[in-house]
Order: sequence, then structure tokens, then C-alpha cells
Amino acid sequence: MSAPASSAAAAGPVPARWPRLRRPDPVALLALPAFAYLAAAYGWPLLILLARSLSGPDGISLAPFATFLSDPFSWRVIGNTVRTALLVTLVCLVAGYPAAVALARARGAVQALLLLSVILPLSVGVVVKAYAWQIVLRRDGVVSQALVGLGIWDAPQRLLFTETGLVIGAANVFLPFMILPIYAVIRLIDPRLSEAAATLGASPLRRFLTVILPLTLPGIVSGIAFVFSLAVSMYVVPSLVIGDRYQTLATLTGRAFLFMRDEQLGSTTAVILLVIAVAVVVGSAALARRLGGGQS
Repeated sequence: MSAPASSAAAAGPVPARWPRLRRPDPVALLALPAFAYLAAAYGWPLLILLARSLSGPDGISLAPFATFLSDPFSWRVIGNTVRTALLVTLVCLVAGYPAAVALARARGAVQALLLLSVILPLSVGVVVKAYAWQIVLRRDGVVSQALVGLGIWDAPQRLLFTETGLVIGAANVFLPFMILPIYAVIRLIDPRLSEAAATLGASPLRRFLTVILPLTLPGIVSGIAFVFSLAVSMYVVPSLVIGDRYQTLATLTGRAFLFMRDEQLGSTTAVILLVIAVAVVVGSAALARRLGGGQS
């Protein structure tokens, strides 16, 4: 054995080379301006909000959350928020799924017209829509008169300042956010799959339940996440359609900051609202990823 070889053997095994660092993708650097803007305009205020909600007389403390959650009124507000968001999401799903199917199956000018009817309402402000629903839902409004004309009601009734009116008005505002994700998924489904199921003797209902519906689940989950996260944090629609008699976390947060001048209460309710919305979005994203992996 030569001298260099013997010295190398005595020194022990040669250490593994350090892994080479991957160079960042230049295309990914295009996201830096948007990330910096979100960090400054969104992330930093959220950190301040979280710090205020955890501030106590002796430093960081969970006492504000314990005080808020120990009040039965607070749980009623949380229940109102979650129940309203669930009802709005359910109405949007029931009304939006057939609309998404019709939009995906339409062709030519009909599809363009349907797509325009879905997207165009997004250009109208929420305040304008809320005031419009005030006119529609009052005792002499279109809805009340139509239900009386159909014989459902014996006399005109007021839907304004009721939970039913709130759900109807909010569903109208958030319906496009349910239709568009489902429509995008249906567009990707090969129509020959349904035709193949029909040749095997499957009825239209069975084809829908076993072929179409499972393939559209990712779009349904995305639409539910969009609508629920928007409905759970809505402020303008409850304020104008139902008023202060029906408190949600969003309206209570605005009331704490604007009228009560209680920044700690407003920060606490805002953080609880944020936790609910983030939990729904993260959970739906994980579910959509699992559904997408199972169908690949």
C-alpha cells in the first residue's frame, strides 16, 4: 500500500460532500412584490391585532379570550356567525351547482351570456346590493308580493331585519364564488365518461351520483371554502339587512372599534373570527388535495 493510500485509510472515511444549494427559480421571484405588499398591508396589521388581543396588565395573557368566551352572549354571537355562514353556503351550493352545470354544458353565445350574468354582478358594490335587498325584502317588496300572489302567504309579511332575509341577501352576494369553482372543474370532465356509463345501462341519476358528482367534489370543496370564509366575516350585509338586533363576530368587531372604542374586545373577536375562517380554508384545502390525489 502506498503512503498516500495508507494515510487516507488512517484518516477514516471521506466525509460526504455538502449538498449543493438549489438556485431559486427566477420565475418565482416575480411573486416577491405581491408577497411584500401582502406582508406590509395585511400580515403586519394582523400581527398588531394579535398582539393587542393578547395584551394584559402584566404582559402577554389569554385573559381577554377567557373573559370573552365566559360570557353566554359571546357564544350566542359565535353561533349566529357560524349558523348564518353555513346557511348561506348551503343556499349557494343548492342554487350554484345546477347553474355551474348549465354554464359548463352551454355553448357559444348562450355560454357567454350565462358567464356574463355570473361575473357582471361582481362589479356592483356590496353596499348597493344590500340597499337593493332592503327594498326587495320589505313588507311591500317584490318577494312578499310574489309569495302572496302564489298563495304561500295570506298577507304581506316583512323579511327585512330577519335571519331569512339576511341569508337570502348574502347568498345573492356570494353566489358567483360558488358557481365559478364548480364550473371550472366541470369544464375539465371528459363528457365521454358519462356516455360510457350510459352505454353500460346507468340511469341519468346513477351517472350523476357515480360519475359527475365525485369528479366535481374538488370544485364543491373550493366553492364551500370561498363562500363560507366570505360569509363568516361579512359586515356590510348584516349591518344593512338585519341591523344590530342580530350580532355576528364581524358586526361585534366593528361595533367594538367604531362605537365602544374597546380595541382589546375588537381585537379578540377579530382573532376568533380569523381562526374560524383560516381553519375552514386550511381544512378545505387539505380535503381538496386528498380528493385530487385520490382521483389522479
